[in-house]
Amino acid sequence: MNGNMMSQPLLISSLIEHAQNYHADTAIISKNTDGSMTQSDWGEIANNSKRFANALKTFNLSASDRVATIAWNNHRHLESWYGISGSGYICHTINPRLFPEQLTFIINDADDKVLIFDKTFLNLVLSIQATLSSVEHYICLDAYDEAIKTALPEVQFYDDLIATQSNHFDWPMFDETRASSLCYTSGTTGNPKGVLYSHRSTVLHSYAVSLPDSFKLSATDRILPVVPMFHVSAWGTPYAAAMVGCSLVLPGPMLDGASLVQLIDDYQVTTALGVPTIWQGLLNAAQQSGTQLKSLKRNVVGGASCPPSMIQTFKAVYDCETIHAWGMTETSPLGSVNQMKAKHLTLSEEEQFKSRFSQGRPPFGVKLRITDAENSTNEIQRNGKTAGNLQIQGHWIVDTYFGKDQSALTSDGWFDTGDIATLDQDGYLNISDRSKDLIKSGGEWISSVELENIAIAHPEIDIVAVIAAPHPKWDERPILIAKKSLESQLTEKDVLDFYINKIAKWQIPDKVIFVDAMPLGGTGKILKKDLRDQYNAVLLEA
Repeated sequence: MNGNMMSQPLLISSLIEHAQNYHADTAIISKNTDGSMTQSDWGEIANNSKRFANALKTFNLSASDRVATIAWNNHRHLESWYGISGSGYICHTINPRLFPEQLTFIINDADDKVLIFDKTFLNLVLSIQATLSSVEHYICLDAYDEAIKTALPEVQFYDDLIATQSNHFDWPMFDETRASSLCYTSGTTGNPKGVLYSHRSTVLHSYAVSLPDSFKLSATDRILPVVPMFHVSAWGTPYAAAMVGCSLVLPGPMLDGASLVQLIDDYQVTTALGVPTIWQGLLNAAQQSGTQLKSLKRNVVGGASCPPSMIQTFKAVYDCETIHAWGMTETSPLGSVNQMKAKHLTLSEEEQFKSRFSQGRPPFGVKLRITDAENSTNEIQRNGKTAGNLQIQGHWIVDTYFGKDQSALTSDGWFDTGDIATLDQDGYLNISDRSKDLIKSGGEWISSVELENIAIAHPEIDIVAVIAAPHPKWDERPILIAKKSLESQLTEKDVLDFYINKIAKWQIPDKVIFVDAMPLGGTGKILKKDLRDQYNAVLLEA
């Protein structure tokens, strides 16, 4: 026997409808690509999303066609998100920091029909346009610009498109399991993999993000998502903000510390989200300006481990609570968040402070487990000490990568994150290492294998290894350990120059170290742990 309750699909369009119906006058503040500010509200965002939905109807797209965006966090990008997904199409957010060949692969693999871009990415679009096999429409997220029209004659302009459309649009109803958004991860070797989110998973994730034991979002908040909208949907905050009806402050392309300090103080931001390198820049700028960041109540840190000194500074100097969280593209991204339980309130201030260092515990909707290295389904005791493979399961966790037939899960239905971690009895997570030797720099993944494959192609290099080394600004940076061919006169500059035009500039190793021999294990594998132990401080030394 079923319950006698209404049944309505969980759709992204219901989020923007709710914001329009009950929070229409709540401010949405946006910094544009030229540095100017636009103040809007949820009512205008909703109306423009409907105008854009009407514009998309004229493109003769089919249900679930992909519409790509290469854009910063701004009001037009936000409107386009709701217009795309609400119409039943798939919003494909693209990371512009990827190497052009990766961008081409991603757009062609997704079979994108429309490419939307901020004007600052015009040259990027022009550089790959000839390699794109599926894109039929180009839209610049701005007003008409003659220079852009000359460079890309087929381009249409967002402001012109929505100006001719009605703000009346009946959001279609469809199954909540239909795909809503697509995001590719470069956190693996080989080509990036697509993660296809559903309307249901996104709405449920929005609930989880907003909970008091998560990011503590409410209608009284003003959120600054510094994490880009192209990076796992800005951790879901544009959706959660509509759900709770709070204000958004969208920072555009200006993510330096001074600009963020000004936004926080000028617009009374209460909650901000970003990676540790962003917050280090903000703390430096705040100290220089003398501000007390009085409105900022909490900042959410993800993408990399948060230094304890940063947590302490935010609390002691600015009375701001730092929330340590963990997730990945495959988990939408929320997998865990560090909030205390009631029993922690009896701990000393020092013990409470130490408890903030972990990545926290899972919210309702996901489960975590640790398994041993030899058996991916053999769960290890949750004692907070024994490390193993971190696996996750839940309502907003990937099942299969986009375009792939093979499941991404273990034989018993868990996703292996590739991280090495511990869990304690309360579910608090501590990530200690990465099983695939990935390097996380400024919140972005770098593949050591990809860097090694390029270097080993040099005719004067016999053997190489790329490892992560701690960095004072970027958390980690790659360094290359290489054994040269006999009588080679190769220099560090020669090797670094060899990477040019083969990979994105920010992924090139910071340092090359030449060695006479490489440490090898019994099976002939390079012992990267030995290399990390030996060169751990090489980028920290004066």
